[in-house]
Amino acid sequence: MSSRTRRTIIIDTDPGQDDAVAILFALAASDRLDVRAITAVAGNVPLNLTAKNARIVLGWANRTDIPVYAGCPRPLVREPVTAEHVHGETGLDGVPLQEADVELANGHAVDFLIKALRSAGPASITLCLLGPMTNLAAALVQEPDIRPGISEVVLMGGGYHVSGNVTPAAEFNVYADPEAAAVVFGSGIPMVVLPLDVTHQVLSTKERITRLENIGNRAGKLIAAILRAHGLIEIEQMGTDGGPLHDPTVIAYLLQPSLFCGRMVNVTVETRGEFTVGETVVDWRGVTERPPNALWLNQVDSNGFYELLTETVKRLP
Repeated sequence: MSSRTRRTIIIDTDPGQDDAVAILFALAASDRLDVRAITAVAGNVPLNLTAKNARIVLGWANRTDIPVYAGCPRPLVREPVTAEHVHGETGLDGVPLQEADVELANGHAVDFLIKALRSAGPASITLCLLGPMTNLAAALVQEPDIRPGISEVVLMGGGYHVSGNVTPAAEFNVYADPEAAAVVFGSGIPMVVLPLDVTHQVLSTKERITRLENIGNRAGKLIAAILRAHGLIEIEQMGTDGGPLHDPTVIAYLLQPSLFCGRMVNVTVETRGEFTVGETVVDWRGVTERPPNALWLNQVDSNGFYELLTETVKRLP
């Protein structure tokens, strides 16, 4: 695919502060990204809030034409895990929230994914996974024949060179539903992974936040307010002058993949370990001889990332 081709994408997400920034980032790049729909999943906060927050963010960008489907309210087999201590009780701590400007679309997100992918041309839709992978895993388990419609899955999740952020071994999106992640990584679909290895390099420093705030539009001010409230726990843990920015790296990769470096590796997900559930086991050196199933990114031009984010968001109201 040419770097200038307009991609059709579906964003599967659990907004979440950084998810909200990622959605705005994608909407600002409408000349490059055709956001077909947003599918919400339980994760950072419960499903009723993630589905509401996705619609609120669309309102911020004046894009209430994009449908939002509510999906799975809990992991495939485990009890729900949420992250209000990071994102606040609403999921969008740092900004005042109004009621959503648009109703939820009729139907379940999993049913929508099945219908959209089954009717799509070969390798025509890119799935952007910004939260637990429950919706896509459920769709693949129900209807494995939807895989040909997927161009690739680009997801934020996992960690290898950087250890976990919710347990010593596991990153939140994978830990919240490791069985779903195992289904997706085992599906044979082309995958690109933006792990903690990358996201811990793109720190929202005061200078970067100020540049976003000074764009002069509403979106820049909202993003700046979100980033000032986001990542405070990780800033304390990491001892840095800014929090890592996770989910927007997915959108940056779609727009400018040259910002990133990595390698094709085999990734499996631990689902049974006593202390390591949700760990992404990355065969970085090929010692298992298992075939590669994902492009695992581990380096990013952080200045280039924030320049791309700032320049793109200028297009929003």
